[in-house]
Amino acid sequence: MEKYTANTLRYENGMQYNRCGQSGILLPKVSLGFWHNFGSVDPYERSREITRYAFDHGITHFDLANNYGPPYGSAEETLGRLMEDDFRPYRDELFISTKAGYDMWLGPYGNWGSRKYLMASLNQSLRRMHLDYVDLFYSHRYDPETPIEETLQALVDIVRSGKALYVGISRWPLEATRKAFQYLRRRDVPCLIYQGKLNMLNREPLEEGILDLCRESGVGFISFSPLAQGLLTDRYLNGIPEDSRMSRGKFLRPDMLTDELQEQLRELNAKAQAQGETLAEMALRWILQHEGVTSVLVGASSTTQLQKNLRCVST
Repeated sequence: MEKYTANTLRYENGMQYNRCGQSGILLPKVSLGFWHNFGSVDPYERSREITRYAFDHGITHFDLANNYGPPYGSAEETLGRLMEDDFRPYRDELFISTKAGYDMWLGPYGNWGSRKYLMASLNQSLRRMHLDYVDLFYSHRYDPETPIEETLQALVDIVRSGKALYVGISRWPLEATRKAFQYLRRRDVPCLIYQGKLNMLNREPLEEGILDLCRESGVGFISFSPLAQGLLTDRYLNGIPEDSRMSRGKFLRPDMLTDELQEQLRELNAKAQAQGETLAEMALRWILQHEGVTSVLVGASSTTQLQKNLRCVST
């Protein structure tokens, strides 16, 4: 692939940016997630094409985690290659996040929320991504066994060490989230953002009060799985395609596509068509119209798919 020079009109291609809570950070309404399609099992040149297209269209936020792949760690290694091949000159235009909290390596120190795990994992992530620091580091899940103060103080000390500029939490329960916001703010390392699963089929952050708490606390909110891993697209309106994620059965199982869900998807699709948009476009717009939502994290297996998803921010 030829040497990459970013589109000089990348900030004039229609992307819109939201302020992240009460911080100085602006994030694109659509951010690029590396959960799928960026592992070593995926074609590197395709990952490269998708990432170039994203940045050329104003997507400045790339979201990773230590165990994204497969195999674990390989999505971060892909980003490291991308930094060396294409994006090193643009590092200061990028907002890169990673996380630790789920299983990553064997033994008692490769999982959950201990200080040892979080700090060791971030050091490994930086090496894989060929970075000196990340813009944002998350606690990927709440650890009910580790004292919450240990997890949170590790986040504070990570920022003070210069290895992350901001910290966030992902999928923490409401009361633990409230305590986290207070603890971090008292130590002058306020939580920048909460990452949660919000989509038209899963409204837990709305129903449980997480989004309200974020808004009241000046913390941003970013939605992962905004399309319910592809359910909120036209892929499953007439069954399970042979080449679909559900057919592989790892994160989406065929038994999830009940008759009731399929009928719900068809009704939503009909509503989207009546409004002159696709189901995916409507689903992304639905999330972004909620007060307090900063961005949605989309995955993409092609530039065509990403192009379609970007229609949700067209003016």
